[in-house]
Amino acid sequence: MISVDTSTWIAFLQGEGGEDSDLLDRAFQDRLVLMAPAVLTELLSDPALPQETAKFLGDLPLIELEAGYRERVGRPRAKVLAKRRKARLGDALIAQCCADREVPLLTRDKEFRAYAEASGLRLVIGS
Repeated sequence: MISVDTSTWIAFLQGEGGEDSDLLDRAFQDRLVLMAPAVLTELLSDPALPQETAKFLGDLPLIELEAGYRERVGRPRAKVLAKRRKARLGDALIAQCCADREVPLLTRDKEFRAYAEASGLRLVIGS
């Protein structure tokens, strides 16, 4: 199983090539994609998102959030902020739900490396 960050989803949906888009395509064909709730929220926030794409994304299985999730989001985010690195809340939410379920995150966003160091998040970084 794998989860996919917004950056890779956007590239994939826009038809951009790249190692991450290829990996997403293969994982999707093999039914190995889990959707992080915060990623789905980010994607559905696009006012130009076609309705059929929104339905496709909404039909993907979601990663279930575990009790204490919100508290666990704060600790690694605080570690990242203490090192004076970017620590967007959306990224922290995505990183922790993947870390909790030990689901690797496929992303183009290199800022997730800080969360990998802080929380044990496993990353698959594409182009």
